[in-house]
Amino acid sequence: MALSAPAGYLSPRLALLFAVAAGLAVANIYFAQPLLDAMALEFGMEPAWVGSVITVTQLCYAAGLLLLVPLGDLLNRHRLIPLQMLISVVALLIVGFSRNESMLFAGMAVIGLLAVVTQTLVAFAADLAKPAERGRIVGMVTSGVVIGILLARTFAGTLTDLAGWRSVYLASACLTLILAGVLSLLLPKPTATAKRISYLQLLRSVLQLFLEEPILRIRAVLALLIFAAFSILWTSLVLPLSSPPLSLSHSGIGAFGLAGAAGALGASRAGRLADRGLGQRTTGLALALLLVSWFPISLVHQSLFVLVLGIILLDFAVQAVHVTNQTLILATRPEARSRLTAGYMIFYSLGSAAGSISSTHIYASNGWYGVCGLGAMVSLLALLFWALTRKR
Repeated sequence: MALSAPAGYLSPRLALLFAVAAGLAVANIYFAQPLLDAMALEFGMEPAWVGSVITVTQLCYAAGLLLLVPLGDLLNRHRLIPLQMLISVVALLIVGFSRNESMLFAGMAVIGLLAVVTQTLVAFAADLAKPAERGRIVGMVTSGVVIGILLARTFAGTLTDLAGWRSVYLASACLTLILAGVLSLLLPKPTATAKRISYLQLLRSVLQLFLEEPILRIRAVLALLIFAAFSILWTSLVLPLSSPPLSLSHSGIGAFGLAGAAGALGASRAGRLADRGLGQRTTGLALALLLVSWFPISLVHQSLFVLVLGIILLDFAVQAVHVTNQTLILATRPEARSRLTAGYMIFYSLGSAAGSISSTHIYASNGWYGVCGLGAMVSLLALLFWALTRKR
């Protein structure tokens, strides 16, 4: 079991630092999305082949969720978190100075694997928070993660225009190194040690938690559905925005991430409602808003202002459910918070992957209205699933 630190040790400033570190770590796996054309040009890669940069990164991220995040329940997080961030610095430098495809793919694989430090930070923050404030703290750190995802494209596109795509990874390496040093100084040290288990037992216990905790199973399915809807929007949104008659620039398209970040930030208070026992009501309302959001999103060719409102609504709803999910799950088994987070986030990854793959295929055959119809159906399914399982 994990080494534990005293609850209530997490100050507001340290919680904000957790959010910044988590956001930067997860942004590392999304920087490449707007940079693929530049990478393909420099290394002479075919467009279809360069897309595998994203695939490799995401697959390694999924592997890290299963293999690395549970270590937070076995090892000292005060040392584990800075160590993982330092290894990420090395991987970022490898990508930034890569001279061939092999170096690029190797660096991106390690970046994806180590980006799961974000989930270790979420679980650690939940451990350190007072029970009455756990939802608020989880909401703050989780908001950092979602905002990091949304702003990664904007940051990468802007910096690439100024100094080339390599500067994105070199800048992130410097920032990650600074945060690793700060966290190594400020993270509270453990005060007690519980009984240890082996690494294999630790991994097996993730499955055991699914068998023993109905709330984990239910909330994991909700995570799969809401992040499928999230990816349906954000993977395919570039297609109508970059095509005539809109034909927006990469910088203009990246700016829509700011709207999503505003929505996600507004939902950070959902954790406080969960702390007050209103988690189910918050979930139902947010899922209803998620369903409604697809109507203004579908009007992309009629009004960009209405599209922005829809994006804010969708990201608000997804983040509200996500924060509520984690708050409720992490309250069930304090000694297994890293494993609970790992199990839950695996479903998040599955939903994200399914949404990304399906949305581009639907757009090719049915256009933007088809994409919005798919998103609305997934959102409706999530709402119905919540209604059927809320008494459990």
